Amino acid sequence: MAKTVWTVDPVHSEIGFSVKHMMISRAKGTFDQFDATLKVDVEDLTDAEIEVVIDVASINTSDENRDGHLRSADFFDAENYPKMTFVGKEVKKTGESEYDVTGDLTIKGTTKEVTLDVTFEGQSKDPMSGNMVAGFSGQTTVNRKEFGLTWNATLETGGVLVGEDVKINIEMELHKQD
Repeated sequence: MAKTVWTVDPVHSEIGFSVKHMMISRAKGTFDQFDATLKVDVEDLTDAEIEVVIDVASINTSDENRDGHLRSADFFDAENYPKMTFVGKEVKKTGESEYDVTGDLTIKGTTKEVTLDVTFEGQSKDPMSGNMVAGFSGQTTVNRKEFGLTWNATLETGGVLVGEDVKINIEMELHKQD
């Protein structure tokens, strides 16, 4: 079967993250503006072509001061590196609807290979548009320092303000294109 193009429905999709804060809790946020394209035969996801582009300035942690700091050169340096990207390189089936999706993640000009644990949630016909829709969820953990996001502050009680490991969670609803 031929590959079909699927594009993200941003209203029903989310790219979120969480990171240790003060060594005792987790700070969470999302990127509110992103695009994703998937070229695939949904009967064989192992041959998928995947590209995700995230607008770094769209970071949203529900705290404008923190968001501004995250956009600054201390973290993402959104002025000089406005986009984050993920380009898939390999998809391996690991279970009934489970896949390891390996690709190149580029943040702040640094590219590293990462693997996401992805679940194909299925597909359905949208009753409003009549279009086919597919759902995916995924997660991975990356070390932010490997991407040049090294800012931190030492706590008076020991430890640091921001953890190194960032958990990334993705929920994607994609619409089949004609």
